[in-house]
Amino acid sequence: MSVLKINKENFQSLKNSDKPLLVDFYADWCGPCRMLSPVVDEIAEERDDIIVGKVNVDEQEELAAEFGIFSIPTLVVIKNGEVAGQSTGVKPKEQILSML
Repeated sequence: MSVLKINKENFQSLKNSDKPLLVDFYADWCGPCRMLSPVVDEIAEERDDIIVGKVNVDEQEELAAEFGIFSIPTLVVIKNGEVAGQSTGVKPKEQILSML
């Protein structure tokens, strides 16, 4: 499955999905975000049991504020509509998968 671009219009339906949701909060100008992005893309391609999406914090300020995002990249895992885990900074793939 490919990475979904998340915005405030589609977030509620994704949040309440039966599958866990991995959200990557990023910005185009952020160097560490660019380092993490290929790893997130790879997870999305390999795993069809989860939904993977990205939120551009410059374009979706309301969503970033809702999650209290002060530092990027930040990964958030949502299960059953609730935040089940959160991690800031570049992480290895294994560590991201363990959050799921």
